[in-house]
Amino acid sequence: MSPAVSVIIAAYNGAALIGATIESLKAQSLADFEAVIVDDRSTDSTRDVLRAIDDPRFRVIEAETNQGPVYTRNLALAHARGRYIAALDQDDLCAPDRLAAQLAYLEANPRVVLVAAAADVLEDGALSPSPLPAVTTPALVEWMLCVCNPLVWSSVMIRGDVARRLDPFTRPEILYAEDFDLYHRLSAHGRIARLDTPLLHYRRHAGGASQRYTDTMQASATRVLAERHAALLGQAAAAGAGLLVRHVMLGAPVPDRATLARLGDLLATLQAAFLAQAAPSAEDRALIRWQTARLWAQIGRSGLRAGRLRLADVLAVRPDHLGLGYAGLDALVHARLVGAARRWVGR
Repeated sequence: MSPAVSVIIAAYNGAALIGATIESLKAQSLADFEAVIVDDRSTDSTRDVLRAIDDPRFRVIEAETNQGPVYTRNLALAHARGRYIAALDQDDLCAPDRLAAQLAYLEANPRVVLVAAAADVLEDGALSPSPLPAVTTPALVEWMLCVCNPLVWSSVMIRGDVARRLDPFTRPEILYAEDFDLYHRLSAHGRIARLDTPLLHYRRHAGGASQRYTDTMQASATRVLAERHAALLGQAAAAGAGLLVRHVMLGAPVPDRATLARLGDLLATLQAAFLAQAAPSAEDRALIRWQTARLWAQIGRSGLRAGRLRLADVLAVRPDHLGLGYAGLDALVHARLVGAARRWVGR
């Protein structure tokens, strides 16, 4: 009999941390699951750790050759039997109710094809809350996908029948942004949602692929957003996507006032198009506008702190409806003072 949930894990040289990940699955309140772990030809003792698992719900597949994380996850999906597919990286930790909560949500919301969860960040043994919004709705998540990646891969659960329709499940050519690409492709089949209760501890460490391969991830994410906005932006889609990835997703300070103005215009254009197409409720519209303003404030503060912008620049080019990003003038002034101090020290 097929399990309710298949958890798919790509493993590679994860001996130091994968044991804790496995234990977090064993502690799940939902017993009706399987874990499909594909080892991508590890060169450390990962296979020994996996072979020692004494729980029949865990199935270990040992790849004959190393093919990378995208192919490995696709292989795990090919072996998964569950009605729902839960993603998990080898070093992240699930809260005990994670699988049960997401299964219940998908059962109760048939239009939703993917549900993620809030995730706390685990770094150097300390937990901190995610910088992503604390309160979301499907409409807000879908809007944020237009400008950034608001979801953590290890927190998502997908309807199995929809996941199996995709060929391939994740695209190898979108390396290190294959999850972001997958969310966009899944959105054609239904809604994307997130549970706002933290159900995951996401490890952030120097060995993470998102830090080691930033250039590849940036190029892949830019391609995803350029494809998403091609119909609206035409030939300007690639340049606009590049701005969003650099300054919204990766948080790089804008270099000058002109770039800040371009970003503001781009956010306003994309938001207007999304609101017209999605026709969200008044509550969702307010959340979307608030989050766009919040992003604008973050971009402005980053430029001020880096000494690239002056306060007059931010105030002069902000789109009217974004206001001050609900951060308040005092926050912008503080960022401006930090930027001025950095310029003075650098003399």
